[in-house]
Amino acid sequence: MAATVDEQLIYLKKGLAELIREEDLRERILLRTKQGKPLRVKAGFDPTAPDLHLGHTVLLRKMKHFQDLGHQVIFLIGSTTAMIGDPSGRNVTRPPLTMDEIEANTETYKTQVFKILDPEKTEIRFNSEWLSGMAFQDVIRLCSKYTVAQLLERDDFAKRYAGNVAISVHELLYPLAQGYDSVALECDVEMGGTDQKFNLLVGRELQRDYGQLPQIVATVPILEGLDGDKKMSKSLGNYIGIAEPAKDMFRKVMQISDSLMFRYYELLTDRSMADITVMRQQIEAGELHPMTAKTDLGKAIVRDFHSAAEAETAADEFNRVVRQKEVPSDIPVVSLPDGVLGPNGFNVEKLIARIGLAESVSDASRKRKAGAVEINGQRITELIVPRAEGQSLLVQVGKNWRRVVTG
Repeated sequence: MAATVDEQLIYLKKGLAELIREEDLRERILLRTKQGKPLRVKAGFDPTAPDLHLGHTVLLRKMKHFQDLGHQVIFLIGSTTAMIGDPSGRNVTRPPLTMDEIEANTETYKTQVFKILDPEKTEIRFNSEWLSGMAFQDVIRLCSKYTVAQLLERDDFAKRYAGNVAISVHELLYPLAQGYDSVALECDVEMGGTDQKFNLLVGRELQRDYGQLPQIVATVPILEGLDGDKKMSKSLGNYIGIAEPAKDMFRKVMQISDSLMFRYYELLTDRSMADITVMRQQIEAGELHPMTAKTDLGKAIVRDFHSAAEAETAADEFNRVVRQKEVPSDIPVVSLPDGVLGPNGFNVEKLIARIGLAESVSDASRKRKAGAVEINGQRITELIVPRAEGQSLLVQVGKNWRRVVTG
């Protein structure tokens, strides 16, 4: 049986930062149901990097929720707007991408997004379909729909203008180009991160100008990274990539704080808010251990991008290696020629640099002095270590391991 409007709204509002406006969404669902049509729900992605991380999946998961209810999802690739460079949330101009970079990143996006979205229910479009064919007079006509004063209301533009930081004219065109995407696709709903709110509202206004029903704007929160502070970002190193191996994904989830865990449950799983509230109460009452809840979260996230079997294996490996301090089962083996380590002893720093556990000998020195080096289960602080002839070495630096053999 089809979900009622109220049931749809409850499901769709979970994890949203803002909905403009809920009553509009209710009316639009009723209208499209009466017309026998699904909602047209669009989210745009500029292919700025080849790899997606869990921060991107907050939006993808919400798109999937619309699919679950039978609505039409449009995954829009900003093949033209990526050549402008979206200034959202930035205090400097972002370098535009080349067409070769756009095409290469687009191919990897297609593979990755279908780990969440249903390919049979997803319409993939490129905004170059309509933007690249616009004549100059079309661009002029589009620009006439908005004033410079309106564009400067955007927070990042306002800050840069006040700080005498340059704003290029092409950046002012970005919100208009994105807004016109909604006109071209006749969107009912457009989704994006909270930093995209201004652009999404521009689309709403442009649709009115072009005689269309204005789209409903739905924003999702910006996901905090593993540090629980800054937004998840590959450049900051606080991310979990959706193409990472299962054991790495699980290990990273287990690093987050207990308080951040609830945020990840809300934004990265399909658990209802009611279930999450009960889980929080059980932890506070001492009825559920936080590590158990975090383990379940790690398994759920790994299952989404790998499989149930790999999720269980990753959890078992983490428990064995990290919690029980056992040796991993898949340590890389490095074979060195006889005599390299010397018959009486070897230089620890040169060894760990050679086997790839340090970037250089000086980096190895810092790690040894910091007490991060273990060999055969013993913490090593001295520079020269004796070695029995023919003895293999189990070397650990931080969370990385190597088994060294000679011969």
